[in-house]
Amino acid sequence: MNFLKALLKLNNYIKWNQSSKYLLFENQMILSYALLKEQGHCNLNYLLKTSKQKYLIRKFKYNNKRETEFKIQNMAYRKGLSPKALILDRPNNLMICEFIEGVHRHKLKQQELKQLALRLKKLHSIKIQQQPNTLKRNFKFKHKKVYKAFKIIDSFKPEYVLGHNDLHPKNIIFEKKIKFIDWEYAGKSDRYFDLVAIIIEFKLNKKDEVTFLRTYFTKKSINYKKLKAFKIVYKALWREWFGKFERGQISTI
Repeated sequence: MNFLKALLKLNNYIKWNQSSKYLLFENQMILSYALLKEQGHCNLNYLLKTSKQKYLIRKFKYNNKRETEFKIQNMAYRKGLSPKALILDRPNNLMICEFIEGVHRHKLKQQELKQLALRLKKLHSIKIQQQPNTLKRNFKFKHKKVYKAFKIIDSFKPEYVLGHNDLHPKNIIFEKKIKFIDWEYAGKSDRYFDLVAIIIEFKLNKKDEVTFLRTYFTKKSINYKKLKAFKIVYKALWREWFGKFERGQISTI
């Protein structure tokens, strides 16, 4: 984080010229920055404190399509679902975002489940023009159960929405209103992938699963065959990408 080290060497207010991408920090004193305890798989996350506010600095480990991530995060921000993405600095391979206070929860009460379902439904209502991700290209190999699961999924009409596609507890912040962070994998996908992510990552029991799904779908019927197939695909996908040591909540398929 060379640019942050440079900022901390300044003893007075930062004076950026008018063309600087970091005009954001004009007339702010840099107080500190520190590596956050909670980290993602593909980023290093820092908290930058200034005399005016706090910022999240995300240093990317991998060179993915960050322009799309930046765009989608701000689409979600405009709906009150995410902190704002402020600067995308491709040469330094980082993003600067608003820092929001809140907590990560691993166990959800019934009311929290309902709130989460409604927030996810709001995310899925955002329109996006993009080629959908069917998930098939994300697999290096095909387990027999995965192959059968995709056959079941393909037998139903796809329900493409703007999906977050990485909804585990560290990417959901509970404050006055639930917000989602880390939009690296976000894009057009079937709604059932995000739904299954919540069910699996939060280890919902049958009662909680019913509460969550009925709140999300309201009067619309739930496709339990499709749901079961996506559970198989979800577990297989994350085990293939991250392994049992990084996502221990994912059991074998």
